[in-house]
Amino acid sequence: MYDFSFEITYEPGVDEYVDLFIDRSSLRSEATYSCLDPAELWKLESVTGDATDLAAVDELLLDESVDRESISDRACRATRATSLLTDEQRRRVTYTYLSDVDYCESVPLIAAKYVDGGALFEQTRSGDTVRWRVLVQDDSKIGLLYDTLSARLGDGRSFSFEHLTEVDRWESELLSRPDVRAEQRETLLLAVERGYFETPREATLDELAAELDEPRSTVSYRLRRATAELAKRFADQRA
Repeated sequence: MYDFSFEITYEPGVDEYVDLFIDRSSLRSEATYSCLDPAELWKLESVTGDATDLAAVDELLLDESVDRESISDRACRATRATSLLTDEQRRRVTYTYLSDVDYCESVPLIAAKYVDGGALFEQTRSGDTVRWRVLVQDDSKIGLLYDTLSARLGDGRSFSFEHLTEVDRWESELLSRPDVRAEQRETLLLAVERGYFETPREATLDELAAELDEPRSTVSYRLRRATAELAKRFADQRA
């Protein structure tokens, strides 16, 4: 298998969805795509951030008329259905399915024309940058895919190649998270955002508890359990 990674950087005002991530620094999106046919694809997307920033994202995240897939200046022509799977104070998870695609210059659908045997895609959004990782079985047409993606970019977007690497395993953070429970994940995300793990600490347990409106003992327990699960996962991956 081969891991093909690259970044697309957006200028402000080019994409209304990316603009939210540019304007609101706490926002981060991780998505996994699958596309086995140029006429359809599905996406599982997790967006995290401050509660107020997530509230600003909700309207675009669930609006089925908003095109969040195209990398060109032309909008996708397809049937789009989006469902909200998880609605937490600091996290949203949505499932989007595009079918009956007539035209769409998105990374997965472009790749489907060049990559035999299907591909798996992981996308990360933060600030003005969207990072892509593409897992393919055969790298023989990656050069053509690279050239096509670069050529299809719309105005105000720039393409930056990272690497093409042969791999024998591929970890996806989005797909491997269920072992950390929702309330533990929410507490852990807030602790990171508020600087609880910095040295010296920028937030206390009491401050986290007040913001979460939970007892101090509950917040402490959730942090211990979440960090324990993450430590076990790290040890398993290193074994």
